[in-house]
Amino acid sequence: MSRAIPNVVSIAGVDPSGGAGLLADLKAFSALGAYGCGVVAALTAQNTQAVTGIHTPPTDFLRLQIDTLFADVRIHAVKLGMLGSADIVATVADRLAHFDAPNVVCDPVMVAKSGDHLLARNAVAMLIEALLPRTFLLTPNLPEAGVLLEQRPPETVKEMYRAAERLREMLPLSSERWVLLKGGHLPGSEVVDLLFDGDRMIEMPSPRIETKNTHGTGCTLASAIAALLPQRVGGLRPVESAVRDARDYLLRAIAASGALSVGSGHGPVHHFHALWRG
Repeated sequence: MSRAIPNVVSIAGVDPSGGAGLLADLKAFSALGAYGCGVVAALTAQNTQAVTGIHTPPTDFLRLQIDTLFADVRIHAVKLGMLGSADIVATVADRLAHFDAPNVVCDPVMVAKSGDHLLARNAVAMLIEALLPRTFLLTPNLPEAGVLLEQRPPETVKEMYRAAERLREMLPLSSERWVLLKGGHLPGSEVVDLLFDGDRMIEMPSPRIETKNTHGTGCTLASAIAALLPQRVGGLRPVESAVRDARDYLLRAIAASGALSVGSGHGPVHHFHALWRG
C-alpha cells in the first residue's frame, strides 16, 4: 500500500526571486514528498539584495482564500510565514481556529536577510495574543525571540535555554506544543538549535556552512518541518524526527547552493539538490 501524500499549505508572502516566502515553501514541500498549497498573505517587491515594496491583500480576500481552500482540501499541516500586519495576523488566527487546523508551524518572519522589516510592530502583540494559541511548533531565530520576549536576543547557548523556556510558556501549556529556537546568529563554527516541549530540551548542533547563500533558510526549515510532521505520525518521537530530518535537508540545500546563480546578494538555497543532477 502506497504512503498517503499529505496536503500542506503555506500562508505567507510572495518573494519574486523565489528564494524565500511562499515560493520557497512550495519547493520544500515538493522536495520532501508533500503536496503544496498556498495562500498569499502579502506581495513583495524583492530580490536577493533588498525588499523595495510590500502590498497586503484585503483581509476579506485573505479570508476567502483560506475558507475556499479548507472547504475542499483536507490540510494536514500549515506553515505560517510573513503575515505583515495585525489585521492579517488576526484573520489568519481566526480561520485556523475555525477549521481547527493541525500541525501549525509558525515562523514569525519579522526581518528579511537584507535587514528590511517585514512585520509591523503593532502586529507582534496580535501574533502573541491570537496566533501563538493556534501554534503547534514555533521556529524563531534569536532576533525574533528577542522581539517576542521584549528583551535583547540571546547571546550564548545558555541564554538560549532560558529563552526557549520562556517562549514555550507563551504557547498553550495544556497540550503538546514545541519551540525550535534557532541559534544561527551566534558566532562560531557550530550552529546549535534548541528543540523544547516544556519537558525535554534537545540540543541540535551542526557545522556552520560558510556561504552567502542563506536567503530563505528560515522559511525553508519551517516548511520542511511542516511537510514532514504528517509523515512522521505513528513513528518514534515524531516531532523530533521531523525536525532532525528537516534540518538535515536544509543543511544539504545550503551546501549545494553554489550550483545556483541567482542574484548578487544573499542567494537562495538549493531546494532540489537531491533531485537535480548536474
